[in-house]
Amino acid sequence: MNEKARKEIDALRETLRHHERLYYVLDQPEITDAEYDAMMRQLNELEAAHPELITPDSPTQRVGGKPREGFVKVAHSTQMLSLDNALNEEELREFLNRIGNVDYVTELKLDGLSMSARYQGGRFVQAVTRGDGLVGEEVTENARTIRTLPLSIPDPGELEVRGETIMNRRAFERLNAEREQQGLARFANPRNAAAGGLRALDPAVTASRRMDFYAYLLLSGGEPVHESHAESLVALEKLGFKVNPNRRLCNGMDEVIAFCAEWESRRESLPYEIDGVVIKVDSIAAQRQLGWTSKAPRWAIAYKYAARQASTIVENIGVQVGRTGALTPVAHLQPVAVGGVTVSRATLHNEDEIARLGVEIGDEVLVERSGDVIPRVVRVTRQGESRRPFHMPAHCPVCGSNVVREEDEAATRCVNTNCPARLKESVLHFAARLVMNIDGMGDALVDQLVDRGLVKSVSDVYDLTLEQLVDLERMGKKSAQNVLRNIDRSRQNPLPRVLVGLGIRFVGVRTAVLLAEAFGSLDVIANAEVETLQQAEEVGPKVAESIHEFFREPRNRELVERLREKGLKFDHPRKERKAGKFDGMTFVLTGTLASMTREQASERIQAAGGKVSGSVSKKTSYVVAGDEAGSKLDKARKLEVPVLDEKKFMDLLN
Repeated sequence: MNEKARKEIDALRETLRHHERLYYVLDQPEITDAEYDAMMRQLNELEAAHPELITPDSPTQRVGGKPREGFVKVAHSTQMLSLDNALNEEELREFLNRIGNVDYVTELKLDGLSMSARYQGGRFVQAVTRGDGLVGEEVTENARTIRTLPLSIPDPGELEVRGETIMNRRAFERLNAEREQQGLARFANPRNAAAGGLRALDPAVTASRRMDFYAYLLLSGGEPVHESHAESLVALEKLGFKVNPNRRLCNGMDEVIAFCAEWESRRESLPYEIDGVVIKVDSIAAQRQLGWTSKAPRWAIAYKYAARQASTIVENIGVQVGRTGALTPVAHLQPVAVGGVTVSRATLHNEDEIARLGVEIGDEVLVERSGDVIPRVVRVTRQGESRRPFHMPAHCPVCGSNVVREEDEAATRCVNTNCPARLKESVLHFAARLVMNIDGMGDALVDQLVDRGLVKSVSDVYDLTLEQLVDLERMGKKSAQNVLRNIDRSRQNPLPRVLVGLGIRFVGVRTAVLLAEAFGSLDVIANAEVETLQQAEEVGPKVAESIHEFFREPRNRELVERLREKGLKFDHPRKERKAGKFDGMTFVLTGTLASMTREQASERIQAAGGKVSGSVSKKTSYVVAGDEAGSKLDKARKLEVPVLDEKKFMDLLN
């Protein structure tokens, strides 16, 4: 039986690895998510029945690590040096003149975090960050969660692969949208988000960042495996690694300069951030002959693109409504060239940022295009003579619904789920696997449905017809039938999934289950007052207020009625609540905890019957203060609320 199971497990692993490479590395999927998930479930079941056959390189082991307490320092096989910079074309020409007329490999300089991955016997065994170049931090369990890093390769030797860990723009925007929805601060740029994700104490946090690993160097025993850098990149592709295709083997100075100029003008077309081009001598023998300084190789240089900043006038400040309903002030600028692109708008993020900058309409400001996906205002360089302040509107500029700003949050939001500005994201959220689980309804399909006016509300999903779907791009009759079948099946989902699907802020899967079990009906929840909602387990003032505000909006009420007409389940069996040791207690978390994330701390508190609030009041039982605790700690002291450091908090939990 073991031999039969081994063969079946090996075959499933090989098939899953093949489809992972097609999906994550080559962007050429051949099967649906449902088919992939079915194979993964089958492998999980087989491994559960035969735990002795589980191997570290199995696709099931991508996210298997537990949160750690810290990082182990690891010395690199050979130094991971940084590169000298050429800040303009003249400095680049000086470097190329010094080397001479040889072959160079030019590669886009990805804006991420360098990492080394080691393989033994074809299996991934260790990952280490660059650190100071001599010693880095081991991040093996975190690296396992990066789908573009193979857990096994077809080479039985001992190899080391170095590369760049990045977050692409789409993943970055999704992460920031999720953080906004949770009331957390946005990350400033993809590099910061990727660096924080790779060094997170909990591998699940890394997995949630949806990062990529681009390989650029293949070593064995600390030395290059091939005789040229170009050969090394091709070999990495054959081993199954993601290697940036936007590279070129250039002969001499003119071709290198042309490549740099080409990508400076095309950089905005890329799905990720770059800040220049890396130029390396192709021949490994020539690299050895040129040697290294104490800080950088003499055979390579990073050509940094010019800073993308310029001064201009703020002609007006408007408001843009994002996918999560957040109202973002946008500066309408006197058009100005920034890094080769004409800029006429720049984000101001929120009211607090406007106050921090002190910017008003009519001011002269410095605008930057660096790191952020869209331009931003850096500072006021000169106040305008007839300047006037900006005021956030009281109603959504797109749909006219009420807007709200919760206490201790920077963002102001439209509360209408069907606001056209946030409709696409609302539909994608509704159809997600852990929500209504409508397989096949992804970005491409939703974009077409909304753009063609076929879906003007989440509820319109249930009115789609076969004729409408087959008329869309890349949608055959069989695919359309599958989507319609999955839509129809979703009507049978229980109330907690419907609650999550409504997109109420702070109402995730667990909170939705607790609400459904506490009240037994969507109608009861919709009509409950804030105080009543707080009687549900783990529902604090912030969550209760968000739920109450959602159902006060008439357009959201209309959506609920339309979903009722479509046959969705609005009732759920009630459950008697069990007592916990934190019953009746409210906690506020501030700062960073070393032993767990803030989300994990919240779950531990709620599991013991306590509530977690985002603001300190006289009714707060405890404030848990980690490193770099903010204004909440000051308020707790002012109100004489008991404060727990991390050790006391852990003692209380245990």
